Amino acid sequence: MFEALQTGQKITREAFDQVADSLRSELLELQKRLKDASFPVLILFAGVDGAGKSETATLLNEWLDPHGIFTRAYDKPSEEERLRPRLWRYWRDLPAKGQIGVLLSGWYSHPVLERVYDKGKRKDFEYRLDRIKAMETMLAEDGALILKFWMHLGKKAQKRQLKALEADPLQSWRIGPHAWRNYRHYDDFLEAAEIVIERTEGWMAIDGEDPRHRSLTVLNVLKERLARHLERKPDPKGTRAPASPMPTVLDRLDLSQKLDAGSDSRLWQEARAELAMASREANQRGIPLVLAFEGWDAAGKGGAIRRVTASMDVRHYDVVPIAAPSEEERAHHYLWRFWRHLPRDGRVAIFDRSWYGRVLVERVEGFASTAEWSRAYGEIRDFEEQLHHHGALLAKFWIHISPDEQYRRFKEREETPYKQWKLTE
Repeated sequence: MFEALQTGQKITREAFDQVADSLRSELLELQKRLKDASFPVLILFAGVDGAGKSETATLLNEWLDPHGIFTRAYDKPSEEERLRPRLWRYWRDLPAKGQIGVLLSGWYSHPVLERVYDKGKRKDFEYRLDRIKAMETMLAEDGALILKFWMHLGKKAQKRQLKALEADPLQSWRIGPHAWRNYRHYDDFLEAAEIVIERTEGWMAIDGEDPRHRSLTVLNVLKERLARHLERKPDPKGTRAPASPMPTVLDRLDLSQKLDAGSDSRLWQEARAELAMASREANQRGIPLVLAFEGWDAAGKGGAIRRVTASMDVRHYDVVPIAAPSEEERAHHYLWRFWRHLPRDGRVAIFDRSWYGRVLVERVEGFASTAEWSRAYGEIRDFEEQLHHHGALLAKFWIHISPDEQYRRFKEREETPYKQWKLTE
């Protein structure tokens, strides 16, 4: 890819100034239309030191309405970030629908640095790139416009640029020891970059030598791609999914199982003691626990969760009740709100309803289109695989009752004052 990149292109200040005002006006008009659109814009800058990544991001923030754009730059993961799956910190920062998010040293940076300096195995590097690709795919299929710019310099051009910045008292702060260290590994970075571009999709290589040329190129790409994306028609929402006539696993479940009064107390006490010891050991060993409870209304999810938490140290767990998404949550990918609540190592997150709502209530009630809930199965598998890869214990419980028992419990709630709040239309 880099061999085909035309380098050394320059634009005079006069030529840049001639188009700058009209281009800025067009971008602001598109940003205004974006505010009412049903998708976010994500701009990723990667590439070599000195190629103008942060300068271009600064120009974007200068030209556009600051109310609709933000920039996040990432350094080494903090302790809080290291104690969660690798992509957690990026999911937290995703832009909402109608916003533009600019990421510097984003989710490609850490895998590339590990590949260059720690000499990680290629298969591990490719695994991480595949997880990133899966994340980008699910965001794009949800409507996001993702623009990825690889800001490039040849080795000689990078050396000149680093020396020029280092000699400028107003710019020298940009060049630390890490920049020259990276320069000495230029060929290793180039090899890693080729793998990134080959393994993932959508990269645009930008010659970073001339600041006006690189700025104009990025701004024009943003203008053209955003205008095109605003013209796309969103997928229509699906109709309610029909009930399946086929027998299911739930049809074969024995709902007559009970504990007799004599064994109930003994088994309950033993189970509580075992769970208390196991959860304490998990906390000491830094193992995160993610428990997902699903099932019918009135099936007893809340009661089961209360009995589980009664056996745990209250300082170590959080219960996350999932209801209809808030306005903020609807403005993001549906998995965003679950990524936000993932536990740090050693802690427990208990979800009262979960990410499976996408293929349950949202599918049945027609809140998600057929395309949306169909692809959700693969997205959920990828999400859970990342939990497993991080070392989390994931346990999923479906609490089941018969239609007759559900109706009986509804009537009981209707007549019990302290349970009436649970009964809604």
